[in-house]
Amino acid sequence: MKETYPFKLKPLPYAYEALEPYIDQETMHYHHDKHLQAYVDNLNKALEEHPELHGKTLIELLQNLESLPEAIQTAVRNNGGGVLNHNLYFDGMTPDSPKAPVGKLAKAIDRDFGSFEIFKEAFKKAALGRFGSGWAWLVSDKDGKLQIVSTPNQDVPMNLKVNPILEIDVWEHAYYLKYKNQRAAYIDNWFNVVDWNRAEELYNKPII
Repeated sequence: MKETYPFKLKPLPYAYEALEPYIDQETMHYHHDKHLQAYVDNLNKALEEHPELHGKTLIELLQNLESLPEAIQTAVRNNGGGVLNHNLYFDGMTPDSPKAPVGKLAKAIDRDFGSFEIFKEAFKKAALGRFGSGWAWLVSDKDGKLQIVSTPNQDVPMNLKVNPILEIDVWEHAYYLKYKNQRAAYIDNWFNVVDWNRAEELYNKPII
């Protein structure tokens, strides 16, 4: 998360076909190589003529959108959010998922939601309830309390005043080639590839 301009496309941490049958190889190619690359390119284009911002990390840019030149605020919000959100999304999946939370995060989920099953139901509801394109997130506050939030488009949760732990992309490009209009099936299958070890790391060592 310390990268600065010019931002680069981060490689997938696994093979394109590694998440099958839950997320297909073709979707991963388009999603990562085309959609994410476009966000990276457009973010760099927006920042190109503003050398005073070239030393800022992506999180610093997104946390301080209102301080940026007005002409590029929307571009940085949309494309910078797209880069951050997608990097977290791809890094948050693995072919070797433990299928359930681990460590302190597992205890926090039981504490704040009642059980893992109750959490899954609430998270799925948030993901299904996001009208159009966007994201559902598991986040924590400065005291470690968990909550589920949803954001539209490429917005980040609460201007990154909370720590993102886990999120699902519910833009149609994330699932439509395989699941068509069956967003619920995509969400259910996504739980099979969640990297709960990575989520535990983000809970214990917040990036915000």
